[in-house]
Amino acid sequence: MMKPSSRTRRVGEQIRRELADLIRAELRDPRLTLVSMTSVEVSRDLAYARIYVTSMGEPAERAEQVAELNRAAPLLRRELGRRMHIRIVPKLEFRYDEVVERAARLSALIDAAVAADAVHHRDEPAADDAEESV
Repeated sequence: MMKPSSRTRRVGEQIRRELADLIRAELRDPRLTLVSMTSVEVSRDLAYARIYVTSMGEPAERAEQVAELNRAAPLLRRELGRRMHIRIVPKLEFRYDEVVERAARLSALIDAAVAADAVHHRDEPAADDAEESV
């Protein structure tokens, strides 16, 4: 994947800020109150923007939230055009960002491995103790 240019990064950040405000103010959907945007990837030609979101809900609720955001994408795109004043307003695509869940799962696995290792080492006599008894 190519490194995003500074312009696409700036446009992505502005889209993220504006969308956060638009989702809160324009959509007024109670299902979308716990949705947060983690990142925005904008194509080099600014024609497409992929918005990654996370939520604290159940998996079925998350899919419904992403589907609702994708249904509202044309409205959000129109409002973005009014606020941002750019020639090309990207077509919006919302996706659920699983990175946060994966990180939490990996962190839990690491914590479990460290705890199991600590218990295992506590049960074994230390090498120094074994040499002293000989």
